[in-house]
Amino acid sequence: MYYSNGNYEAFAKPEKPQGVDNKSAYLVGSGLASLAAACFLVRDGQMKGERIHILEELSLPGGACDGIRDQEKGFIIRGGREMENHFECLWDLFRSIPSLETEGASVLDEFYWLNKKDPNYSLMRATVNRGEDAHTDGKFGLTEKASMEILKLFFTIDEDLYDKKVSDLFSQEFFDSNFWLYWRTMFAFEDWHSALEMKLYVQRFIHHIGGLPDFSALKFTKYNQYESLILPMIKYLEAHQVDFQYDVKVTDVVFDMIAGKKEARTISCLRNGAKDAISLTENDLVFVTNGSCIENAAFGDQNHPPEFRIADGGCWNLWRNIAKQDPAFGKPDKFCTNTQATNWESATVTTLDDKIPPYIQKICKRDPFSGRVVTGGIITAKDSNWLLSYTLNRQPHFKEQPKDQLVVWVYGLFTDVPGNYVKKPMRECTGKEITEEWLYHMGVPEAEIPKLAAESARSIPCMMPYITAFFMPRAAGDRPKVVPEGCTNFAFIGQFADTVRDTVFTTEYSVRTAMEAVYTLLNVDRGVPEVFNSCYDVRVLLDSTCKLMDGKKVIDMKLPFIANLAKKTVLKKISGTVIEELLKKYNAI
Repeated sequence: MYYSNGNYEAFAKPEKPQGVDNKSAYLVGSGLASLAAACFLVRDGQMKGERIHILEELSLPGGACDGIRDQEKGFIIRGGREMENHFECLWDLFRSIPSLETEGASVLDEFYWLNKKDPNYSLMRATVNRGEDAHTDGKFGLTEKASMEILKLFFTIDEDLYDKKVSDLFSQEFFDSNFWLYWRTMFAFEDWHSALEMKLYVQRFIHHIGGLPDFSALKFTKYNQYESLILPMIKYLEAHQVDFQYDVKVTDVVFDMIAGKKEARTISCLRNGAKDAISLTENDLVFVTNGSCIENAAFGDQNHPPEFRIADGGCWNLWRNIAKQDPAFGKPDKFCTNTQATNWESATVTTLDDKIPPYIQKICKRDPFSGRVVTGGIITAKDSNWLLSYTLNRQPHFKEQPKDQLVVWVYGLFTDVPGNYVKKPMRECTGKEITEEWLYHMGVPEAEIPKLAAESARSIPCMMPYITAFFMPRAAGDRPKVVPEGCTNFAFIGQFADTVRDTVFTTEYSVRTAMEAVYTLLNVDRGVPEVFNSCYDVRVLLDSTCKLMDGKKVIDMKLPFIANLAKKTVLKKISGTVIEELLKKYNAI
């Protein structure tokens, strides 16, 4: 497996890998990573679909990319996915997946057309005082000290950030800035999360710094991600006769360790509750999604809060059982043993009549029933005790959604503190109480809140104990490599597999690890697109530095006296050169 860029290999079809007709594949889990791996096995590995077996513990595929209409509860989404231009592996995949709505078009085609016609941006990023504009005004509000702390993080090598927390590197001036408000609510970062992951995010999305305050950097699907991304993949795989097996809980993968080689020999599982085992040969490839951000996710309803389930879940125990066999298989307990640090809660609120939508429209400044961009991303109630944020994507968010209803996604980062209106921690609240807290921060008159929450909306809360487990401080080896050293027929895929430079909690990461795994184990002779290299582009670095400082020119930063003398000398030397032209173009001088 090797990396490439440019379009020379982007449009090339690889030759059929040697020996592929004698190989089979077993994929544990049916989330985005597994489905993507299956698609790459079919498209680039040219493996026959009937030789690809997807083993899923539940009765429904999709993993964390959900979106369902429960006949009893209503519409449910645990979260949403933010995408951008340079998800190179994701778009490489979806250019080949046919659209379910537009004949002759791919999923990428329809996504591209949609976001060209209806570009995303927010008109209200944050509120205070129950729905008033917080007037962040697109500014980051970073002091010079805080700006320098971000620059220092950007240039710090990975090794110096192992097991470090965000709070180990930043001062209170940084945490008081709009930048941290934007950042933590958009990406769900906490002070105690990994400084290394934050650095990777800064480097990975440095080209989007200017679009962070108003979300103009982002793109969204037409519907929820299950209907827009997962279902087309399932239909594609079913058309190729890929074998989906549900109600199969994999508990272990047993290896033979011979002469430095690690060969998966048995998949231990429970099939409809009964013990079973799948014997493997060197021609049977195994792809395991290790760990899960939505393991033990629990739903409440309008009148009941969700459980906070802390018992070990199946995905984590599977990884533990594999990891016991060799250090190269990672350290799952670094990520899944502190649910107080890795949880937050979301809720799907469906409006049932015309009472609540006017309050939404007043804040987001758009007609939520237009079919176009509504909030353009999350709106954060800056003074919320729960740090409550909410978003409305294009409506309808579900194909089956009635035209007079809206589906709103609400989430809170702090689930263990009392709310501003509902004097209870979010994790103890019913769906109705979460709606009440949301309506309070929307500016609904307090006398009207109980009635609207009870009669004009239906809310389905979801507690996720491990939702930010991949952000826990870590060091080398805690996450296993996609193909661990010595493995001949085995790979890890998904958010807890380790690949270079990319960032977890993204659709791209799942698809990238899947692509790398398939290309490595099958020896596919085509390059995996490298992570977009904006962090090495001097133009991007100049532009983003100026934007971080809210337009202040780099040359005007307060520097020691001797540096100011040197600055004048440098400016004189570059006068009339392309360097001066470049610095002026990107507002550095």
